[in-house]
Amino acid sequence: MKLPGTPRKLLLVVICSLSGPAAIAASEPVAASAGAEAARTEIARQAKALEPAMLETRRDIHAHPELGNAEKRTSALVAAQLRAMGLEVKTGVARTGVVAILKGALPGPTVALRADMDGLPVKETTNLPFASRSKGLYLGKEVDLMHACGHDTHTAMLLTTAKILSGMRARLPGTVVFYFQPAEEGPGDFVPDGKNTWGAKMMVQEGVMKSPKPDAVFGLHVLAGIPAGQITYRAGPTTASSDDLHIKMIGRQTHGGVPWAGIDPIIMSAEALVGLQTVVSRRTDISTFPSVVSIGTIHGGTRDNIIPQSVDMTGTIRTYDAGIRKKLHADVRQTVEKIAESGGAKAEVSIVEKYDPTVNDAVLTAKMEPTLRWAAQDDVVQGALSGGAEDFSFFANEVPGLFVFLGITPRDQDMAKAAPNHNPGFFVDESALVVGVRTMASLATDYLHANAAAPR
Repeated sequence: MKLPGTPRKLLLVVICSLSGPAAIAASEPVAASAGAEAARTEIARQAKALEPAMLETRRDIHAHPELGNAEKRTSALVAAQLRAMGLEVKTGVARTGVVAILKGALPGPTVALRADMDGLPVKETTNLPFASRSKGLYLGKEVDLMHACGHDTHTAMLLTTAKILSGMRARLPGTVVFYFQPAEEGPGDFVPDGKNTWGAKMMVQEGVMKSPKPDAVFGLHVLAGIPAGQITYRAGPTTASSDDLHIKMIGRQTHGGVPWAGIDPIIMSAEALVGLQTVVSRRTDISTFPSVVSIGTIHGGTRDNIIPQSVDMTGTIRTYDAGIRKKLHADVRQTVEKIAESGGAKAEVSIVEKYDPTVNDAVLTAKMEPTLRWAAQDDVVQGALSGGAEDFSFFANEVPGLFVFLGITPRDQDMAKAAPNHNPGFFVDESALVVGVRTMASLATDYLHANAAAPR
């Protein structure tokens, strides 16, 4: 998950379809039936009993992180455990992903649960006994690797959830599909160009949500800066879209002592940088949702007395609404191109759309809140918009969804000082993982039991 400008990252993801005949009635929250209550009791018992094995798996994966599209060791471990549970397993999905299907003995709807598996090009500084010492190739360059965003915990929690639910097969009313997704943080082997695909989008393109088609899909993401075991969520837009901004400002090279003999792309880039700040502050309606345009890199020139031919800038654009996103892109292009034109330069602007906003279905959010409260023992709060992005949005585009966060910072620490996701010191209080398993498993079983009797 991408979280620029914020110390928090995504924790739990849930998505459910309310469009079909198996939908939850819109008038009231999900009430736990006798079957759902029995399932909850078993989930609570098994989550605690399987905690040691889950932590062993988590620590093994943490010590051996792999970048997006290179999760070969991780996917092999996942597939082996899923096959040992007697599930139908497919590997090589979206390059290195794994999908498993659990068919309950009783008729009912279908839910899908998702975890991401990839690590980051970060050098770990936690000094944990199982800290990563691994290296890998990022865009052809050797880098240090770390699970600095908690995807190791997501994978371990979903494997544990699969173990619990597979043991309930005889009483399970419906089907559960498990998505173990690669490359949520982006590909480690190529640069996104707007045409190539990876991760969740590629899984959807390959048809994972068609056969079987889920009525609901669940996932999980951990987040630093929230007390361990606490769940936060919100209805509507939850995480932002993520678009890469590339600008090439083209001038005319000359000697630094005679700037009038050329066109200075550095000056024009500086004016464009300032002008971009007005796109949000003066041209974007932020009364509904905020937006962000940030420039992260500026490169140009070779020495102090040469005005260069061109300057390259890159940045990110974040929005929560499709209409605002489209207008923001147009305004960014116009602003940069016209500023360049005003100084005799030329600007080439490229915007690569990567991730859509993740939007929680309002009806589903209200219906599943009691499940969240049970799983977290009522330690549930409504969260703020996240400036980060998640490609879980592509699953959510297919069916209505609910995306929630699970805290993993020790409760005796100052939440504001916790090392954020993507930080070399990112630390997980492992006591929270049982809550994550309770959440994932009960969201699945509560939904299945609530819709099992509905005609299909």
